[in-house]
Amino acid sequence: MVRRGIYLSLYVVLDLFSRYVVAWMLSRKENSALAEQLMDEAIARYGIGPGQLTLHQDRGSPMTAHGYLQRMMEWDVTCSHSRPRVSHDNPFSESQFKTQKYQPDYPGRFDSMAHARHWCEDYFRWYNFEHHHSGLAGFTPEQVFTGRYKEVAEQKQRTLDARYQRHPERFVKGCPTVSLPPVSVAINPITAEDGDNLLADRVNFPTLTAAGYVSNKGKSILSKK
Repeated sequence: MVRRGIYLSLYVVLDLFSRYVVAWMLSRKENSALAEQLMDEAIARYGIGPGQLTLHQDRGSPMTAHGYLQRMMEWDVTCSHSRPRVSHDNPFSESQFKTQKYQPDYPGRFDSMAHARHWCEDYFRWYNFEHHHSGLAGFTPEQVFTGRYKEVAEQKQRTLDARYQRHPERFVKGCPTVSLPPVSVAINPITAEDGDNLLADRVNFPTLTAAGYVSNKGKSILSKK
């Protein structure tokens, strides 16, 4: 008996700073109307104000459709797109999808929409709240997204300090300190070495600091696949 699967499209909106999946949608179709619906609900749910969001995405037809881009203009969202034929211009999103597909229980094929939705619900719950992300110094996306990582880091530091006080001889480099997530995140940032040789079509993005995000100031950057 041949096991047949169904073709589904998974839309994911990822906060670049924290790697937190803020919204996702599973559909049998891939079109701009669904992309609009996803972003409408995400922007409303998180209270994103005009001019606060930069949205980086690939050049798929839904993300370049006139109606979709017009809708983002109405929200005053700055849209950015990957460069043509450059597969790694959205590395954060690609990394998340790789993590997803390499899960031990990833079925490869789904028997039904309900099967796929149930699996995705479990996966994104784990990814946001339990996955100790290597790019976040071992903190979870939820801890960085909410700012709780600071409290967790303080607890870890107190534990390290106590261990050092009891057995300083075990720490040849002195009292250890807790590693923290990056204070800013950027895709293809402009460096001092670029100078006058900067390519005209290079994609650049503003960074999002932890303080700016938690206080809802500055510009948030989301990645959409």
